[in-house]
Amino acid sequence: MREERTVQSSIFDLFAAHEIGQELKAMSRWLDEQAEVVGWVAGDLGGGVKRTGRRGLSAESVLRCALLKQHRQLSYEELAFHLSDSASFQAFARLASHWYPKKSVLQQSIGSIRAETWERINRRLLEVAQTEKIECGKCVRIDSTVTSAPIHAPSDSSLLWDSVRVMVALLREGAKLAGAPALHYQDHRRVAKKRACGILRGRGQSRRARLYRDLLQVTRATLGYLDTVQAQLLEAKVYDEMFVCWCAQVDHYRPLIGQVLEQTERRIVRGEKVAAREKLVSLFEEHTDIIVKARRETLYGHKLNLSMGKSGLLLDMVIEQGNPADSERFLPMLDRHIAIYARAPLQIAADGGYASRHNLEQAKARGVEDVAFHKKRGLTIEAMVKSRWVYRRLRNFRAGIESGISCLKRAYGLGRCTWKGLRHFHAYVWSSVVAFNLALFTTLRPT
Repeated sequence: MREERTVQSSIFDLFAAHEIGQELKAMSRWLDEQAEVVGWVAGDLGGGVKRTGRRGLSAESVLRCALLKQHRQLSYEELAFHLSDSASFQAFARLASHWYPKKSVLQQSIGSIRAETWERINRRLLEVAQTEKIECGKCVRIDSTVTSAPIHAPSDSSLLWDSVRVMVALLREGAKLAGAPALHYQDHRRVAKKRACGILRGRGQSRRARLYRDLLQVTRATLGYLDTVQAQLLEAKVYDEMFVCWCAQVDHYRPLIGQVLEQTERRIVRGEKVAAREKLVSLFEEHTDIIVKARRETLYGHKLNLSMGKSGLLLDMVIEQGNPADSERFLPMLDRHIAIYARAPLQIAADGGYASRHNLEQAKARGVEDVAFHKKRGLTIEAMVKSRWVYRRLRNFRAGIESGISCLKRAYGLGRCTWKGLRHFHAYVWSSVVAFNLALFTTLRPT
């Protein structure tokens, strides 16, 4: 049984006099004012109230626990502890008296809130900020950053070792299925790990190439065992629910492993260069993009384009697919802003990567009066803005988004996503944005 709101609690409004407790109190007040937000979360958690079943966290408590987690950057285990230990946390989360959720309950419930719901909550927050004249959206700054996926730095050898490890696990599960015949296969994990470690520590291109060929052969052999075992299970007519789930896992991993084999063959054996968009960097987070920052570093995750207002509130955010050039994303970000505020901003400042004559002309055509790019890229100041003084002011204004991005990464976890899967990646990023904006909004709001 899940309720939308906590009906009764004996610890409401017992917030500590400490600045953190008062900040949570102000955030709680805004959530109380937005009654429909809880209904949006309840829809993600399963809809209406059920009269039977075990009592669970209310939708209101799930939303508040999610904000607590991102606002204080806690693990689920730490969140469960603080909810049982801190009166301020209990008051903010609206937990019933002497009832504290476990970390598994928190993880399952918080992970059910969709990214679209978090974005909708952020839009509502911006509407209130506009009504209360905290943020009008007339002066905007745009920049991009990268949020890393929860994977280690990839290599062909580690991907091949992961492939063998996953396939052997599937083979062992297949052998345990009810009605499965005697299955014969070899466990190549030991030799695969030995070859992968040898490649990591090995010296000399010829030695590493020989170890790679051995590792490729072992991976192909294990993939052959997996195909044979699946055929044997189909022939034995093992069609229970466990077998269907097992086949779904096999069908999921087989093309990914095939892609790992192909890209390693091309790179190591044939000496070809494989484009970043054609590479797979993780079997478990296959959505991960390779983001190459010019002459600096290579990151593995997703590129974000963000727009921020004069107040410091994050007005919009787009999680990109692949690694598009900043200049290609300037106009789409401007169009999204126009859709949100029903008008173009009067002034806009952006990083030098967004600069192009086409972007400048189209922004002016949409009604933007001053467009300042951090680097001119062949554009004159007179073509961008009214005067050099305006250009300097907007250029300095743009630099402020760097501190906002830094705060999001350091204090709200935007540097690295800790949730698994693309759907959860989007939800994690948007929940960080909402927690950041809500905390900042309550600071800017007149008391």
